[in-house]
Amino acid sequence: MSQERVHLSKSEPEAYKALDAFSREVGRIARDNGVDDRLKELVLMHCSQLNGCAYCTRVHHDRAVAAGISSDVMSQLPVWRESGVFSERERAALELAEAHTFIHRGGISDEVYDRVGAVLSEKEYLGVSWLAISINAFNRVVIAGRYPVPPLA
Repeated sequence: MSQERVHLSKSEPEAYKALDAFSREVGRIARDNGVDDRLKELVLMHCSQLNGCAYCTRVHHDRAVAAGISSDVMSQLPVWRESGVFSERERAALELAEAHTFIHRGGISDEVYDRVGAVLSEKEYLGVSWLAISINAFNRVVIAGRYPVPPLA
């Protein structure tokens, strides 16, 4: 049996508080740049799903419900390319979120940048990018520490 994992946020609370403050600032930036709660939660949930972060997926499920996103729409996130439930703007944001999540696969390609840029404004691009960067950081903290999945709210 392996040892209990180090709980990063409890072991270094100041670092976690800084990450939380960063995330809150990113949320403000996203909102100020035209990213509404629905789009924000779709991006945060999808990045968490792609990273395999059950904890953050659960947290953002509850927030998505509060933002008015139906269970049908949430169930379509993994297959957004084939699904007809997402707007062009949401599809562009999801594509950008995936590119940030898988940044190690060659960065943000010119093709993705051009497709997304044809739909999202520069400010929306910035908002979605910072959201993806922020949640990817949180996902890594949570996955590394194997945080238990909270119950549904």
